Amino acid sequence: MKHQIETVSAQEILDSRGNPTIHVTVSLTNGVIGQAAVPSGASTGENEAVELRDGDKNRFGGKGVLKAIAAVEGEIASAVAGLSALDQAAIDGAMIALDGTPNKTRLGANAILGVSMAAARVAASSLGLPLWSWLGGCGARRLPMPMMNVINGGAHADNGLDMQEFMIVPVGASSFAEAVRFASETFHALKALLHERGLSVSVGDEGGFAPRLSGNDQACEVIVEAIEKAGYEPGKDIAIALDPAANSMWRDGHYELRGAKMLTSNDMTALYGRWIDRFPIISIEDGLAEHDWEGFAAHTAALGDRVQVVGDDLYVTNVQYIETGIRRKATNAVLIKLNQIGTVTETIAAVDVCRSAGWGYVISHRSGETEDAFIADFAVAMGGGQIKAGAPSRGERTAKYNRLMAIERALGDSALFANPFASRGSGEANSG
Repeated sequence: MKHQIETVSAQEILDSRGNPTIHVTVSLTNGVIGQAAVPSGASTGENEAVELRDGDKNRFGGKGVLKAIAAVEGEIASAVAGLSALDQAAIDGAMIALDGTPNKTRLGANAILGVSMAAARVAASSLGLPLWSWLGGCGARRLPMPMMNVINGGAHADNGLDMQEFMIVPVGASSFAEAVRFASETFHALKALLHERGLSVSVGDEGGFAPRLSGNDQACEVIVEAIEKAGYEPGKDIAIALDPAANSMWRDGHYELRGAKMLTSNDMTALYGRWIDRFPIISIEDGLAEHDWEGFAAHTAALGDRVQVVGDDLYVTNVQYIETGIRRKATNAVLIKLNQIGTVTETIAAVDVCRSAGWGYVISHRSGETEDAFIADFAVAMGGGQIKAGAPSRGERTAKYNRLMAIERALGDSALFANPFASRGSGEANSG
């Protein structure tokens, strides 16, 4: 069979934070190769699949990935050799069985995912197909609405902001390329505003600015100003999405924000409700902590008809937890991250569960990224119409947006770009 896997190799590279990560190459018997680089998160859920790190303090402060490389080039390479690259489920299933642990702790989710992604890419190349078409089929043509992080806080910046991400969503754009333009112009308007006020315009892990502001609501205020300064109408042309990453605020059964101690789940939900009244917010991710299932259910009951309520740490792209969330009506959308679960097949299964429930799903990057634009193709393949890939700055972030613009151009007149939030009153759907 000409699509059989022949060799698998790996090397240590650096991610966008300067930490080691793994880069994998899969070669087929027909001479075609596929490569992939694995991202790494800073704000992680406790149930995520586990990265295998060396722990050798004499190399990269213990963060080296030589053990993961050894796993790829040893056990994993032997297990997948001879398998057809066209059978993604068989490749991923073989690695899951070989690892034999619930969270991929033995071989490492980074090792397994690197092979899984590279196998998907080599299969597409061997067939002469773009990755998005191989993974999504001939009907894959929907470009995702970008949610671009323009102000960083929380675990992604050292600036005193409690909330981790303040994002802009160009809901009024008529194409993906136009969405990128809307967002870029607003990003530069925000930079000018911050500079005028003597605030820092250095950027955080995901490319957004990390100014030291007086509070979380001031971040929303300055974003609204930037939208207007760029010539757009807040809410109609460009809306706001938040990722509070509330795990970082959870302290002994309550939430602590700067200047507001001992908040309950209901207090947090009430706070978000006030912000929704004041600002054009259309999506809130991880507004509560990952253990707060009851709080999330009440949170979604109160806010879910006004905004998209996204679970990230709550679900960690795991079908088991997503199904629990569906039963408990904990959210109405899920953040999807390949490296939270560790294989392409399991990630697609998580998306399928969301689709069956009628829930939204957002394909997402990680704070420690690489130049690999796999998630851009994956977002088009999955057709959910939403992506988080960071600010319109830093090469590891713009690589994803540039790839999506290339896909949109390749699709031509068949490309579809629509506002997934239109039903919540954030603007009218657009197609192109």
